[in-house]
Formats: sequence, structure tokens, C-alpha cells
Amino acid sequence: MKNTLLKGIMLLTFVMFSLSSNAQLFAGIEIGSKGIKMSVLDVDNIKKGSYFIKGFWTENIGIAKGIAIDGNLAKEDIDNAAAVVLSNYMKIKKEFNVLDENIFIVGSSGVAMAKNTNELIDKIKTSTNKDLDFIDAQTEAKMLLKGCVPPVDYINSMVLDIGGGNTKGGYVDVRNGNVFVFFPVSLNYGTVTLTETVLKKTKDLTLGEYNEKSFGFLPVLRKQIDLMYATSPLVLEKEKVFMSGGAVWAFYTLVNGAAKKNFNEFKLENVIYYDALLKNNFKIFEEMAKTDTEVEAVLKTYSQKHLISGSNILQACLEALPNINDKKLYFAREGKVAWLVSYITDKSKRVKQVY
Repeated sequence: MKNTLLKGIMLLTFVMFSLSSNAQLFAGIEIGSKGIKMSVLDVDNIKKGSYFIKGFWTENIGIAKGIAIDGNLAKEDIDNAAAVVLSNYMKIKKEFNVLDENIFIVGSSGVAMAKNTNELIDKIKTSTNKDLDFIDAQTEAKMLLKGCVPPVDYINSMVLDIGGGNTKGGYVDVRNGNVFVFFPVSLNYGTVTLTETVLKKTKDLTLGEYNEKSFGFLPVLRKQIDLMYATSPLVLEKEKVFMSGGAVWAFYTLVNGAAKKNFNEFKLENVIYYDALLKNNFKIFEEMAKTDTEVEAVLKTYSQKHLISGSNILQACLEALPNINDKKLYFAREGKVAWLVSYITDKSKRVKQVY
């Protein structure tokens, strides 16, 4: 009898501990233009404003290729994305024991540019019975600033994220004495969409032909970047530039190796050097990838053409800023999860109650 009672108490304790643990875990699946990102967040220290990322991984399933061609997500890409979302949704539930109500599925602003997002929404709903929300570029940029820029630097900084489908960012300014107002900037070109725009429907361009076409497109790209900054001209005056996104991660990793700090400084001259290697001596990176797993990860994520497009956007965005050599430039390492962490936190009813 005592043994039975003891086993019952132990079982009850285990169940209560499991429920308590599950209640602290939240997860997000982001469908981005170049890949699908999964993160599992432990919010045990939410009162202190700190979060512990228990898991973060990506699957390189490009879904935005068709946007630059006809404005739509291709059916094959939608099906592939839905399959990846489903498998990782089940993994999050089984391996991390995250409650279903604490799992959120979102689409990035780059994917939201497509005309047929309803097809993706329906597909995700059918496969997971979960709703798919899209985050617009302005909201995404706000979340990036919150997660990428130290609060003490808000006033004199801007943030810029070069994604697969678009480029977005912005800055905050103080109005009426103590009101922080966010001013967004955005560009309808990202690593994938710029590559597809240059390629159009011609997929078999040689690297030389692609370089020639992408070089010819630079005046258009620069004009669009000038227009982007013109929507919020005070962005040009910011002393610090915090950058994130796949294109910036690729640049920093290929030139400096894996980022060791949350904020990693670099110069425009580093970007120019990187751009020259991409276009004229790419073999150096291929050789590095044989012994460096971080470099290997970049080359598995992006083709050379994608890297060139990302570099073109990165360099053009920086060169359009006045007095660029006097500014502080940073690669924000945690930018990859900053907006998603913010989204999960803000959307969670349980977290809101704790606050």
C-alpha cells in the first residue's frame, strides 16, 4: 500500500513538473523567403526581461523565388514549405514538449509580398490546424530594432536587415519630450528577389553573364535605395548602423569567421573586399569551406549568385549613407531571432500576464 501511494505521489509530482515546464516554453516557426527558421524559447526569467533560447535551427527551403517572376509563390514551393513546417511542428511538440497553444507560425514580410499568400495560409491550416500570421515590414523592423540595438543606443542608431525577400529597417526618434516614435524604411529587394529579378526566366546564365547583368542593374538598385532612405531622411544622420539578415551573416562569416559577440564591428572597406572576392576569387571560400564548418554552412545556404546579390544590396545601402567612414557599423548576431523572440513574447497570453 505504501509503495503504491509512493508511486502515486511520484507520478503526480512528475506530471506537475512536466506541466510547469511546458508552461514556460514557447516556440515559433518563421517561413522566410530563403528558409524556414525554428526557435524554442524558455521564458522562465521573463520578469527580468531575459530569455533563454533552448533551440534554434533552419531548413533552407526557398519559397520566394516566384515573386520576382510573376508575383506569386509557386505551388511546388508552397507544398515543400508546408511539409517542412509540419515536420518541425511535430518535432517541437515531441522533442521539446511545447504546448500546442504556445507554438506560433508566422510568415516574414518578404513572403507576404506574394499575391497568393492565402494559398500558403490554407495549406498550413490543413496540415497543422494552426493559423499562419504574416508580419508586415514595419512591424518586423520594429521588432528587429528592439532585439538588435542596445536600448542605450536607440536614439543615435538605425537598424537594417537584408532578408531573402526584402530589406527593412528604421530608427526611433523622440517626439513631444518623451515619446519614442519608430520610423521605418524598406526596400522591395532581398537576396533571393534581386537574384530572380536579374535572372528573370533565364536560369542558365553563366557566372560572367550574371555578373554583367547584375552590374547593369545597380543603377536601378541604387535609385530604389535612395528612395528608401528619402522616406525617413533622419536615418541618414544616425551614427551607428546595426545590420542583420542572411546577406550580412554571410559577409561577416566569410570574411571574419563565426561572430563571437552579439555586436560585431566592421568597415565599408571590408564589404568592398568581400565583394571583390565573391566576383573574382570565389574559390578561396570553397577552399575555406573544406576545413571551416561555418564557411561551409554559408555556402550550403547560398549560391554564389545569391551571395553576389546580397553583397550588392549591402554595399549599395552603406554607400548611400553620408559620411559612412565616420559611422560605426555592426553585425547584430542575434538578429536572426530578434523579431521572432519579440513576436512570441508579445503574442503569448501567459507571458503578458507575467508582465
